[in-house]
Amino acid sequence: MTQMQWERLLEPGRLNDKPRGSRGEVGRSPFHKDHDRIVFAGSFRRLGRKTQVHPLTDNDHIHTRLTHSLEVGCVGRSLGMIVGEQLRERLPAWITPADLGVIVQAACLGHDIGNPPFGHAGEYAIRDWFKRAESDGSGLLEGLTDTQRADLLTYEGNAQGFRIVTQIEYNQFRGGMRLTAATLGTLLKYPWTVEHGGRTGKFGAYQSEREPLAEVAETLGLRRRAEWAWCRHPLAYLVEAADDICYALLDLEDGLEMGILRFDEVAGILIQIAGGEPAEYAALGGGVSQRRRIAALRGAAMERAVNDVGEVFVQHETALLNGALTEDLLELCHPDLDWGVKAAKQLARERIFQNERKAKLEIGAHTTLGILLEAFIGAAHELHHQGRSTFKHQRVLALIGENTPRPTWPLYASYRRMLDFIGGMTDHYAVELAQEMGGRLKGE
Repeated sequence: MTQMQWERLLEPGRLNDKPRGSRGEVGRSPFHKDHDRIVFAGSFRRLGRKTQVHPLTDNDHIHTRLTHSLEVGCVGRSLGMIVGEQLRERLPAWITPADLGVIVQAACLGHDIGNPPFGHAGEYAIRDWFKRAESDGSGLLEGLTDTQRADLLTYEGNAQGFRIVTQIEYNQFRGGMRLTAATLGTLLKYPWTVEHGGRTGKFGAYQSEREPLAEVAETLGLRRRAEWAWCRHPLAYLVEAADDICYALLDLEDGLEMGILRFDEVAGILIQIAGGEPAEYAALGGGVSQRRRIAALRGAAMERAVNDVGEVFVQHETALLNGALTEDLLELCHPDLDWGVKAAKQLARERIFQNERKAKLEIGAHTTLGILLEAFIGAAHELHHQGRSTFKHQRVLALIGENTPRPTWPLYASYRRMLDFIGGMTDHYAVELAQEMGGRLKGE
């Protein structure tokens, strides 16, 4: 069995850039440029107005997709640097621990960049709308291939994110952000297309991005599993771990802030993950706010989690390079840590995700996205089949601007452009536009 090699896995060449192989300039590696390209992207900035867990909240202490991504990036950078230090002798001479850290950090910053408005609720809303469209006799999905239909029926934020960074942002359909192959590989949590999604239905590239997916995988020497399916880049496991750590711990913090969870149940889980009550927490004494007390516990829990995950990665390096690791890294950590993260996720599922306010807003999200999809997908369908648009659909397409599909385009390509527009909306803009389309007009 051919093992993946760090020399290829850390390829600094950029997608759609020729010639490849630049190692960067003094004081700024190609991977630091990746980080900056993501941070300055409009699609990244809009994450500040997209749901993490709690839609449309007025509480400034609650996480958005932007603050979540920044925090995941910090944890990911630490993980990458820890691994880089311990594997230094086995990495290419031109790679430093800081390089490994910023590769993981950049991928972490981009890991949610494809999420639609309202987060996972938005994904489900888009999927449900297309499932209804398939069964209601409207003919909206007629003429599409089975895999193209599957893409639409399983709208996936990970695949949309890969489309954004490789096609949409900056150099449109000429390499997108033109990130390095190493960063793109690390970003690909699911380096396969929809037909390999399996039981979870997770995949990392739409049919429209099969060629960039193959180019990244072949450049990095990822092990092929099947046609349009490869094993993960080893560093993708660090991105997954950083996301899980932040998601589990910070969901609890938000739940406490929203008054959904009690202090004692959140503190208990954090102490378990930290491996005991940290000295800093005990030294706080009475009269200290809950926020400061939880912050002390969260810091200790994250430090323990980062150190354990880094150690486990190094222990399982061979399995990672062979594409043979079947568990995630947290499952291989100390049982107390794995239990704590799972307990945090379970508490979030039972109490936070079932919260009445959240449920009502997610119902509203389905309605909002339904209005938008009916308008934009309907306009694209009419243009493709009729070659022209009614007045209403002309006005809908005018909102797309330069990205308006043409009558001669394949229907799938037209739908993808519509979903690029809708998926890029912030929560607030989606609500405002849907309300205006529904007849709630406002003047200047």
